[in-house]
Amino acid sequence: MTALTVVLALLAALSNASASVFQRRAAAEEPPHGEGAAGALRVFGRLLRRPYWLAGALLLLASTVLQAAALAGGSLSLVQPLLTAELLFTLAVGSVVFGHRPDRRTWLAFTALAAGLALFLGTAAPSGARTTASPGRWLLAGAVALGVVAVVVLVARTVVGAPRAALLGLASAVSFACTAALLKEVMGRLGQGVGAVLAQWPPYATAVAGLAAFVLLQGALRAGTLAASQPALTLGDALTSVALGWALFQEQILLGVRVLPELIGVTLIGLGSVGLARAPSVSGAWDAPPARDEEAETG
Repeated sequence: MTALTVVLALLAALSNASASVFQRRAAAEEPPHGEGAAGALRVFGRLLRRPYWLAGALLLLASTVLQAAALAGGSLSLVQPLLTAELLFTLAVGSVVFGHRPDRRTWLAFTALAAGLALFLGTAAPSGARTTASPGRWLLAGAVALGVVAVVVLVARTVVGAPRAALLGLASAVSFACTAALLKEVMGRLGQGVGAVLAQWPPYATAVAGLAAFVLLQGALRAGTLAASQPALTLGDALTSVALGWALFQEQILLGVRVLPELIGVTLIGLGSVGLARAPSVSGAWDAPPARDEEAETG
Protein backbone atom coordinates (compact mmCIF):
# COMPACT_ATOMS: atom_id res chain seq x y z
CA MET A 1 0.00 0.00 0.00
CA THR A 2 1.78 3.15 -1.20
CA ALA A 3 0.89 6.62 0.03
CA LEU A 4 0.78 8.01 -3.52
CA THR A 5 -1.73 5.36 -4.68
CA VAL A 6 -3.97 6.05 -1.69
CA VAL A 7 -3.85 9.81 -2.29
CA LEU A 8 -4.61 9.44 -6.01
CA ALA A 9 -7.54 7.08 -5.33
CA LEU A 10 -9.00 9.37 -2.68
CA LEU A 11 -8.63 12.37 -4.99
CA ALA A 12 -10.45 10.40 -7.70
CA ALA A 13 -13.28 9.68 -5.24
CA LEU A 14 -13.40 13.35 -4.21
CA SER A 15 -13.48 14.51 -7.84
CA ASN A 16 -16.27 12.10 -8.74
CA ALA A 17 -18.33 13.05 -5.69
CA SER A 18 -17.88 16.75 -6.39
CA ALA A 19 -18.86 16.23 -10.02
CA SER A 20 -22.10 14.52 -8.98
CA VAL A 21 -23.00 17.26 -6.50
CA PHE A 22 -22.14 20.13 -8.87
CA GLN A 23 -24.09 18.68 -11.78
CA ARG A 24 -27.01 17.90 -9.46
CA ARG A 25 -26.95 21.54 -8.33
CA ALA A 26 -27.01 22.73 -11.95
CA ALA A 27 -29.90 20.40 -12.79
CA ALA A 28 -31.85 21.55 -9.73
CA GLU A 29 -31.66 25.16 -10.94
CA GLU A 30 -32.91 24.26 -14.42
CA PRO A 31 -36.67 24.73 -15.07
CA PRO A 32 -38.51 22.02 -17.08
CA HIS A 33 -38.51 22.37 -20.86
CA GLY A 34 -41.09 19.78 -21.87
CA GLU A 35 -40.88 16.08 -22.56
CA GLY A 36 -39.14 14.08 -25.28
CA ALA A 37 -35.88 14.50 -27.15
CA ALA A 38 -36.46 18.17 -27.96
CA GLY A 39 -36.97 19.04 -24.31
CA ALA A 40 -33.91 17.05 -23.27
CA LEU A 41 -31.78 18.85 -25.87
CA ARG A 42 -33.00 22.24 -24.64
CA VAL A 43 -32.13 21.33 -21.07
CA PHE A 44 -28.70 20.06 -22.12
CA GLY A 45 -28.04 23.25 -24.09
CA ARG A 46 -28.81 25.36 -21.03
CA LEU A 47 -26.75 23.13 -18.74
CA LEU A 48 -23.72 23.71 -20.96
CA ARG A 49 -23.89 27.35 -19.89
CA ARG A 50 -24.13 26.55 -16.18
CA PRO A 51 -20.80 26.98 -14.33
CA TYR A 52 -21.69 24.23 -11.87
CA TRP A 53 -22.40 21.75 -14.68
CA LEU A 54 -19.20 22.60 -16.54
CA ALA A 55 -17.20 22.28 -13.33
CA GLY A 56 -18.78 18.87 -12.80
CA ALA A 57 -17.84 17.74 -16.31
CA LEU A 58 -14.21 18.76 -15.76
CA LEU A 59 -14.16 16.98 -12.42
CA LEU A 60 -15.46 13.79 -14.03
CA LEU A 61 -12.56 13.92 -16.47
CA ALA A 62 -10.15 14.58 -13.62
CA SER A 63 -11.58 11.61 -11.69
CA THR A 64 -10.93 9.27 -14.63
CA VAL A 65 -7.34 10.49 -14.97
CA LEU A 66 -6.71 10.16 -11.23
CA GLN A 67 -8.18 6.66 -11.11
CA ALA A 68 -6.05 5.58 -14.07
CA ALA A 69 -2.94 6.99 -12.38
CA ALA A 70 -3.80 5.19 -9.13
CA LEU A 71 -4.34 1.88 -10.95
CA ALA A 72 -1.06 2.32 -12.83
CA GLY A 73 0.88 2.38 -9.57
CA GLY A 74 -1.34 0.38 -7.21
CA SER A 75 -3.33 -2.80 -6.96
CA LEU A 76 -6.93 -3.12 -8.11
CA SER A 77 -7.89 -4.55 -4.71
CA LEU A 78 -6.63 -1.37 -3.03
CA VAL A 79 -7.81 1.35 -5.43
CA GLN A 80 -11.43 0.24 -5.95
CA PRO A 81 -12.30 -0.18 -2.25
CA LEU A 82 -10.83 3.27 -1.64
CA LEU A 83 -13.25 4.70 -4.20
CA THR A 84 -16.12 3.84 -1.85
CA ALA A 85 -15.00 7.00 -0.05
CA GLU A 86 -16.98 8.80 -2.78
CA LEU A 87 -20.06 8.48 -0.55
CA LEU A 88 -18.22 10.26 2.26
CA PHE A 89 -17.11 13.05 -0.02
CA THR A 90 -20.59 13.35 -1.54
CA LEU A 91 -21.95 13.99 1.93
CA ALA A 92 -19.30 16.57 2.74
CA VAL A 93 -19.42 18.44 -0.59
CA GLY A 94 -23.23 18.19 -0.78
CA SER A 95 -23.53 19.73 2.66
CA VAL A 96 -21.50 22.74 1.55
CA VAL A 97 -23.03 23.19 -1.92
CA PHE A 98 -26.66 22.75 -0.84
CA GLY A 99 -26.17 24.59 2.43
CA HIS A 100 -27.51 21.96 4.85
CA ARG A 101 -26.02 20.31 7.91
CA PRO A 102 -26.16 16.49 8.23
CA ASP A 103 -27.96 15.08 11.26
CA ARG A 104 -26.47 12.80 13.90
CA ARG A 105 -27.60 9.56 12.21
CA THR A 106 -25.92 10.64 9.00
CA TRP A 107 -22.67 11.33 10.84
CA LEU A 108 -22.88 7.88 12.46
CA ALA A 109 -23.20 6.32 9.00
CA PHE A 110 -20.27 8.47 7.83
CA THR A 111 -18.16 7.19 10.74
CA ALA A 112 -19.17 3.56 10.13
CA LEU A 113 -18.19 3.66 6.46
CA ALA A 114 -14.89 5.44 7.13
CA ALA A 115 -14.00 3.07 9.98
CA GLY A 116 -14.99 0.00 7.97
CA LEU A 117 -12.91 1.08 5.00
CA ALA A 118 -9.87 1.77 7.19
CA LEU A 119 -10.28 -1.53 9.07
CA PHE A 120 -10.66 -3.64 5.93
CA LEU A 121 -7.76 -2.09 4.03
CA GLY A 122 -5.56 -1.92 7.12
CA THR A 123 -5.97 -5.61 7.96
CA ALA A 124 -6.18 -6.98 4.38
CA ALA A 125 -3.11 -5.00 3.25
CA PRO A 126 -3.72 -5.54 -0.51
CA SER A 127 -0.58 -6.00 -2.58
CA GLY A 128 -0.06 -6.31 -6.32
CA ALA A 129 2.24 -8.58 -8.31
CA ARG A 130 1.55 -7.84 -11.99
CA THR A 131 0.52 -4.82 -14.05
CA THR A 132 -1.00 -6.86 -16.91
CA ALA A 133 -2.75 -10.22 -17.16
CA SER A 134 -2.35 -13.08 -19.62
CA PRO A 135 -4.99 -13.59 -22.36
CA GLY A 136 -6.02 -16.89 -20.74
CA ARG A 137 -6.74 -15.21 -17.42
CA TRP A 138 -8.71 -12.47 -19.14
CA LEU A 139 -10.76 -14.99 -21.11
CA LEU A 140 -11.72 -16.94 -17.98
CA ALA A 141 -12.37 -13.93 -15.77
CA GLY A 142 -14.30 -12.13 -18.50
CA ALA A 143 -16.51 -15.16 -19.13
CA VAL A 144 -17.29 -15.56 -15.42
CA ALA A 145 -18.02 -11.84 -14.97
CA LEU A 146 -20.24 -11.75 -18.06
CA GLY A 147 -22.10 -14.82 -16.86
CA VAL A 148 -22.66 -13.30 -13.40
CA VAL A 149 -23.97 -10.03 -14.88
CA ALA A 150 -26.27 -11.90 -17.28
CA VAL A 151 -27.73 -14.12 -14.54
CA VAL A 152 -28.23 -11.19 -12.14
CA VAL A 153 -29.96 -9.10 -14.83
CA LEU A 154 -32.24 -12.01 -15.76
CA VAL A 155 -33.22 -12.52 -12.12
CA ALA A 156 -33.77 -8.75 -11.73
CA ARG A 157 -36.36 -8.89 -14.52
CA THR A 158 -38.51 -11.22 -12.39
CA VAL A 159 -38.82 -8.81 -9.44
CA VAL A 160 -39.74 -5.17 -8.89
CA GLY A 161 -38.93 -2.35 -6.52
CA ALA A 162 -36.07 -2.61 -4.04
CA PRO A 163 -35.02 -6.18 -4.99
CA ARG A 164 -34.66 -5.18 -8.65
CA ALA A 165 -32.72 -2.05 -7.69
CA ALA A 166 -30.36 -4.10 -5.52
CA LEU A 167 -29.80 -6.73 -8.22
CA LEU A 168 -29.17 -4.17 -10.95
CA GLY A 169 -26.88 -2.33 -8.54
CA LEU A 170 -24.90 -5.55 -8.12
CA ALA A 171 -24.73 -6.08 -11.90
CA SER A 172 -23.53 -2.51 -12.29
CA ALA A 173 -20.93 -3.06 -9.55
CA VAL A 174 -19.47 -6.10 -11.30
CA SER A 175 -19.34 -4.11 -14.55
CA PHE A 176 -17.62 -1.15 -12.87
CA ALA A 177 -15.06 -3.50 -11.32
CA CYS A 178 -14.39 -5.04 -14.75
CA THR A 179 -14.01 -1.55 -16.20
CA ALA A 180 -11.41 -0.71 -13.56
CA ALA A 181 -9.56 -3.99 -14.21
CA LEU A 182 -9.49 -3.24 -17.94
CA LEU A 183 -8.29 0.29 -17.25
CA LYS A 184 -5.46 -1.14 -15.18
CA GLU A 185 -4.58 -3.44 -18.11
CA VAL A 186 -4.48 -0.42 -20.43
CA MET A 187 -2.22 1.50 -18.06
CA GLY A 188 0.05 -1.53 -17.70
CA ARG A 189 0.54 -1.66 -21.48
CA LEU A 190 1.36 2.02 -21.95
CA GLY A 191 5.05 1.20 -21.92
CA GLN A 192 4.52 -0.26 -25.41
CA GLY A 193 3.52 3.18 -26.69
CA VAL A 194 0.13 4.82 -27.14
CA GLY A 195 -0.16 3.74 -30.77
CA ALA A 196 0.51 0.11 -29.92
CA VAL A 197 -2.02 0.15 -27.08
CA LEU A 198 -4.72 1.66 -29.33
CA ALA A 199 -4.16 -1.19 -31.78
CA GLN A 200 -5.01 -3.75 -29.09
CA TRP A 201 -8.34 -4.79 -27.54
CA PRO A 202 -8.19 -3.47 -23.92
CA PRO A 203 -9.08 0.22 -24.59
CA TYR A 204 -12.20 -0.74 -26.51
CA ALA A 205 -13.22 -3.40 -24.02
CA THR A 206 -12.85 -0.75 -21.30
CA ALA A 207 -15.23 1.57 -23.15
CA VAL A 208 -17.81 -1.21 -23.67
CA ALA A 209 -17.66 -2.32 -20.03
CA GLY A 210 -17.93 1.26 -18.82
CA LEU A 211 -20.97 1.90 -21.01
CA ALA A 212 -22.63 -1.31 -19.78
CA ALA A 213 -21.96 -0.31 -16.16
CA PHE A 214 -23.47 3.13 -16.75
CA VAL A 215 -26.61 1.69 -18.39
CA LEU A 216 -27.09 -0.86 -15.59
CA LEU A 217 -26.65 1.87 -12.98
CA GLN A 218 -29.35 3.99 -14.59
CA GLY A 219 -31.64 0.95 -14.54
CA ALA A 220 -30.91 0.44 -10.84
CA LEU A 221 -31.68 4.07 -10.04
CA ARG A 222 -34.98 3.90 -11.95
CA ALA A 223 -35.98 0.61 -10.32
CA GLY A 224 -35.82 1.80 -6.71
CA THR A 225 -34.27 4.13 -4.20
CA LEU A 226 -30.57 4.74 -3.80
CA ALA A 227 -30.84 3.11 -0.37
CA ALA A 228 -31.78 -0.14 -2.16
CA SER A 229 -29.08 -0.09 -4.84
CA GLN A 230 -26.14 1.66 -3.11
CA PRO A 231 -25.06 -1.10 -0.68
CA ALA A 232 -24.93 -3.69 -3.49
CA LEU A 233 -23.11 -1.19 -5.70
CA THR A 234 -20.58 -0.17 -3.04
CA LEU A 235 -19.77 -3.62 -1.66
CA GLY A 236 -20.14 -5.37 -5.01
CA ASP A 237 -17.56 -3.13 -6.68
CA ALA A 238 -15.06 -3.46 -3.84
CA LEU A 239 -15.36 -7.24 -3.41
CA THR A 240 -15.45 -7.98 -7.15
CA SER A 241 -12.33 -5.86 -7.57
CA VAL A 242 -10.53 -7.88 -4.90
CA ALA A 243 -11.53 -11.10 -6.71
CA LEU A 244 -10.47 -9.76 -10.13
CA GLY A 245 -7.20 -8.49 -8.69
CA TRP A 246 -6.44 -12.00 -7.44
CA ALA A 247 -7.61 -13.78 -10.60
CA LEU A 248 -6.00 -11.45 -13.14
CA PHE A 249 -3.02 -9.71 -11.57
CA GLN A 250 -2.07 -12.21 -8.83
CA GLU A 251 -2.85 -9.65 -6.13
CA GLN A 252 -3.03 -10.87 -2.56
CA ILE A 253 -4.79 -9.89 0.66
CA LEU A 254 -3.79 -11.18 4.07
CA LEU A 255 -6.16 -13.78 5.57
CA GLY A 256 -5.81 -16.13 8.56
CA VAL A 257 -6.49 -14.36 11.85
CA ARG A 258 -7.21 -11.17 9.89
CA VAL A 259 -10.42 -12.58 8.38
CA LEU A 260 -12.58 -11.56 11.35
CA PRO A 261 -11.58 -7.86 11.38
CA GLU A 262 -11.85 -7.87 7.58
CA LEU A 263 -15.43 -9.15 7.81
CA ILE A 264 -16.20 -6.56 10.47
CA GLY A 265 -14.80 -3.89 8.14
CA VAL A 266 -16.96 -5.11 5.23
CA THR A 267 -20.03 -5.11 7.50
CA LEU A 268 -19.34 -1.55 8.64
CA ILE A 269 -18.94 -0.47 5.00
CA GLY A 270 -22.31 -2.03 4.21
CA LEU A 271 -24.06 -0.41 7.18
CA GLY A 272 -22.45 2.94 6.43
CA SER A 273 -23.47 2.70 2.78
CA VAL A 274 -27.10 2.12 3.75
CA GLY A 275 -27.04 5.04 6.17
CA LEU A 276 -25.40 7.43 3.73
CA ALA A 277 -27.67 6.33 0.90
CA ARG A 278 -30.57 7.45 3.08
CA ALA A 279 -28.91 10.78 3.86
CA PRO A 280 -30.67 13.72 2.18
CA SER A 281 -27.44 15.06 0.66
CA VAL A 282 -26.83 11.71 -1.06
CA SER A 283 -30.33 10.49 -1.82
CA GLY A 284 -31.44 13.75 -3.38
CA ALA A 285 -33.70 15.42 -0.81
CA TRP A 286 -31.36 18.39 -0.83
CA ASP A 287 -31.50 18.77 -4.61
CA ALA A 288 -32.45 22.41 -4.42
CA PRO A 289 -30.33 25.55 -4.34
CA PRO A 290 -29.93 27.23 -0.96
CA ALA A 291 -32.78 29.59 -0.13
CA ARG A 292 -30.50 32.60 -0.11
CA ASP A 293 -29.65 32.03 -3.80
CA GLU A 294 -33.33 31.90 -4.75
CA GLU A 295 -34.03 35.10 -2.80
CA ALA A 296 -31.13 36.84 -4.52
CA GLU A 297 -32.48 35.86 -7.94
CA THR A 298 -36.00 37.15 -7.20
CA GLY A 299 -34.86 40.22 -5.34
